[in-house]
Amino acid sequence: MSSDGGIYEILDDRFRTGRCANGDTRLERLHQGCRWTEGPLYLPAWRQVVFSDIPNDRMLRWDEQTGAVGLFRSPAGHSNGNTLDREGRLVTCEQGNRRVTRTEHDGTVTVIADRFGGRRLNSPNDAVVGSDGSVWFSDPDFGITSDYEGHRAESEIGARNVYRVDPVTAEVRIAADGFRGPNGLVLSADGRRLYVSDTVANHIRVFGVREDGTLTDGEVFTEAAGDGSRFDNIRFDDEGRLWAAAMDGGVHCYAPDGTLIGRIRVPETVSNIAFGGPKNNVLFITATTSLYSLMLGVTGARRVHAPVG
Repeated sequence: MSSDGGIYEILDDRFRTGRCANGDTRLERLHQGCRWTEGPLYLPAWRQVVFSDIPNDRMLRWDEQTGAVGLFRSPAGHSNGNTLDREGRLVTCEQGNRRVTRTEHDGTVTVIADRFGGRRLNSPNDAVVGSDGSVWFSDPDFGITSDYEGHRAESEIGARNVYRVDPVTAEVRIAADGFRGPNGLVLSADGRRLYVSDTVANHIRVFGVREDGTLTDGEVFTEAAGDGSRFDNIRFDDEGRLWAAAMDGGVHCYAPDGTLIGRIRVPETVSNIAFGGPKNNVLFITATTSLYSLMLGVTGARRVHAPVG
């Protein structure tokens, strides 16, 4: 297949028949002027998107109803990825502070994880919350290799792992290791598979999730195309397609079998993506200096955050 000359590049007919290219025909730039944006997250209750401007050590928020962009938090611990837990509380990976935190409903901040085995984490990057309340997060060394996105330091752990925080005991344990640069991660809709992108190895791995929260041996789900693409964060739509922020390759869309079926062209280097909007059919894209949006013909996976009980 070939491109239609617009922002969509159709590589497999499933991208067309699945309505993946049936949305807006242009990107809308919502904000620009950042140094390096990541971590977009749609907050349904507030109809806002929070996102991180890592080198400037701040979090911003875009208001869906007014289009205004304002400061959410500064300093922000050189925050990167953001997600919501089952109670709608903000969970943030703070690269500079080398920790994962939760913002309570009253605005106070609780530390979820900052150490493993008594040693400081490297620089947590992205997080996802399971249906049981467990918090999974990646811990590469991107925030300690220089002062640009954090604070230059030596790794105390000496490895780049994915961790799981137990929802009952709050114990932090290694969920998976052997990564070169673990980055984005997402759980399948049924919670039985964990997908992890490795930016340095340039592939996405998938693991089976056992009842006790341990993982099976991972296997490669897909490898990045040789077009300047490097995987960052990843998200599912509600039909099981995996969407990936692919740096200079734009946004990639993969069928459940791992086939790259289409791309969205973006004029800047894509760092992160997130589904949002009232119908969950708007793709928010952070790319270099900007925040973009694109209303699609598909819908993001069901939001798992909801009041418990």
